[in-house]
Amino acid sequence: MKIAHTLAGAAFAAGMSLAVSADAEILAMMNYETKSPDSLKALKTPIVPQPRREGIAVMDVDPASPNFGNILVDIPLPPDLIAHHLFYNRDMSKIYLTALGQPALHVIDVSQNPYRLKRIETPGCMAQEDIIFSADNKRWWVTCMGSNAVVVGNAETDAVVKNIKTPKNYPHGIAIHDGIDRLLISSTVNAADLGDPGETITAIEASTGTPLKSYKVSKKDSPSGEAPVEVLFVPGANPPLAYVTNMFGGSLWTATWDAAKSDFSVAEAFDFGPVKAGVPLEVYFNDDASRLYVTTANPGMFHIFDISANAAKPKLLKTIPTAGGAHHVGFTKDFGLAFVQNAFINLPGMSDGSITVIDLEKQEIVATIDTLKNAGFNPNSLILLPEWNHLAGH
Repeated sequence: MKIAHTLAGAAFAAGMSLAVSADAEILAMMNYETKSPDSLKALKTPIVPQPRREGIAVMDVDPASPNFGNILVDIPLPPDLIAHHLFYNRDMSKIYLTALGQPALHVIDVSQNPYRLKRIETPGCMAQEDIIFSADNKRWWVTCMGSNAVVVGNAETDAVVKNIKTPKNYPHGIAIHDGIDRLLISSTVNAADLGDPGETITAIEASTGTPLKSYKVSKKDSPSGEAPVEVLFVPGANPPLAYVTNMFGGSLWTATWDAAKSDFSVAEAFDFGPVKAGVPLEVYFNDDASRLYVTTANPGMFHIFDISANAAKPKLLKTIPTAGGAHHVGFTKDFGLAFVQNAFINLPGMSDGSITVIDLEKQEIVATIDTLKNAGFNPNSLILLPEWNHLAGH
């Protein structure tokens, strides 16, 4: 059964506290922003342009719920914040919101009801992208694509403790492996215009913040324009292995740890060209890391890989078309459902604004949510609330 939920702006609730129902529900949190004029032109139902607006919405995304697609909480944000992505810490006790427009993180303590945002100043960190946490949940690192830096913080007090200058421009994706004391950071694009794409990932010693070595993730002559964007280690892989998505290169690479040399070797693992998929973005894993999930934004697709035999050689099992801009994904704890957020930084053709619900066992779409889309907004990231959310390797 495929359900299309199409509510207009009236779907936004004024309440600031979470209403809990005895009925079936799965609650997702997403930050949203007004669609760009070019994105609005792509809609079949014209929407009158409105003043720029940003916010955080909590929505019931369970297709079996009577409140399916309804927004239960709507938290306004400053329109010049340019809120970017939502991230959990390791125990899902806090949610962190990065921002492109201001040098500040915002943090939500999920034990508080109603939710409240605490602002954390991060001087010298413009165009914040990704944030990661140490295994003991005591430190965090956030990439600053607009100022070529990584800011290190105390994850218990959220105080900034260090700024690391990166040897390559435009740091975006970041991953940590505590067992080998390494961070991997991608060099992506100029945050101002998406130009000057990088082609490397850089290893940094996590304990000291010392940059060690950069690795080219391209077979092409330099400058290759690959724009590696996200990096994520495979949970439990031995030897340690990370995946890298090349946004402009349309490929998936691996970085494999060599303990004898204390070094990484890089290799191309999958080319999305033959399956006519471009702009690979996010990477996720199931519980036993036998499955790899990757989104591609142009056109929007959700890809399921088998990596049970060899993580370095992912085998594509199925590609599911979603909608333009397939980006972040929320997974239920039992890996029964995946919720794909279809919008990529308001880019024309990659900003559909819908959410695609996928049954992971059947590997098929069971519902589509157009609540934000039809109100003239794009969701920019999506996570499920802690009761339902699986970190999926993040």
